[in-house]
Amino acid sequence: MITILANAQIFDGLSEDLVEGHIIVEGDFIRDVTRSQPAITDARIVECGGRYLIPGLIDAHFHTYTPSFDILRNDAMPPSLLTSHGIKILSGALHRGFTTVRDAAGGDIGLRTAIDQKVIEGPRFFFSGKAISQTGGHGDPRPGDRFSPCGCAAGYDGSMSLVADGPDEVRKAVREELRKGATQIKLMLSGGVISPTDPMWMQQFTDEEVLAAVHEAATRRTYVMAHAHTDDAIRRCAELGIRTVEHGTEIFEDTARLLAEKGTYVVPTLAVGKVLYDHGPRLGMPPLALEKIRGVADQTAQSIGNCIAAGVKLGLGSDLLSHEFHGYQGAELALRGQYQPAIDVLRSATTINAEILQMTGKLGCIAPGAFADILVLEKNPLEDLAVFQAAEQFALIMKGGDIVSTSLKV
Repeated sequence: MITILANAQIFDGLSEDLVEGHIIVEGDFIRDVTRSQPAITDARIVECGGRYLIPGLIDAHFHTYTPSFDILRNDAMPPSLLTSHGIKILSGALHRGFTTVRDAAGGDIGLRTAIDQKVIEGPRFFFSGKAISQTGGHGDPRPGDRFSPCGCAAGYDGSMSLVADGPDEVRKAVREELRKGATQIKLMLSGGVISPTDPMWMQQFTDEEVLAAVHEAATRRTYVMAHAHTDDAIRRCAELGIRTVEHGTEIFEDTARLLAEKGTYVVPTLAVGKVLYDHGPRLGMPPLALEKIRGVADQTAQSIGNCIAAGVKLGLGSDLLSHEFHGYQGAELALRGQYQPAIDVLRSATTINAEILQMTGKLGCIAPGAFADILVLEKNPLEDLAVFQAAEQFALIMKGGDIVSTSLKV
């Protein structure tokens, strides 16, 4: 089937100059972008009426198996129940205009296959498998007073992450996640907010362990993404061959210059920080977690500024957990708009995130040969990034040539 999205103001993913024109979609792909009226007699016409057409958004730090912030509670769910929650979360993301997500911990081949086969509704799904943590690291949610009945050193393997210690264990864990179809690998290189036993400043994994993961990922022509809040952890990412720094809360000027030199991407995650800051006590966050949250916003703002000044490429991710807060996903763009012009935020959510996913020219752009992942908006996002927070502003959501939802006449 050929579909023509007619008479739109087009943002192609790069240029801030909108182009009046028409998009010809054939099957899964964009066949052409033209300023002249297409002469195709048997096409389905969708009249955009001068509305704003942009590439589908990409969330480069997403969590599917996260019905709540309580990781151990999520772990205890029957797999079928956890999957059911995941299906609802993925459908919600698609209807918020995110036609692609990169799952940063826990997503699996079953979800991707179900989406690809159209068994369930969801965005294009790039997944890390289970994030890999050292014992007592950010991906180890066991509290300090939890002991094995046998008194032995028992490892952790949960719904989102697993524990591996030493280069050989890390290598084996990476190989196993890649065997199971992971499109990239996730490591934890610093402390985090919701993990109970590691201070934020804690260095995690040795260089040898990190290099083992980077090497194994490279054998599959893929890469490692790393949770890293602190400047020293982020420097290690650049030095050891990590492709993307997740969060990047504390980045000093010299580290930003190193990231730019090495071509390391940074994916800030502002929405989850705001949620934890605003709702942490009500969510039952322990005092240690609440202490970690304080000051994060100010540090992140300075870090983003340092990255911009140094020329670091910034992706965009939300990192949200819990059904209550996944709906804040679109707010990530407006939050970033506090620090960058709207055009740069939109590039982060489209073309730069596509680069991160190694899908340049296929995702995050409006161009011949790209997947027909397209949004039509009622308002100009270059003037107001809040458009992504209101469902009524989405006149059309299309993924792979299929209309997910629309208020336009078809």
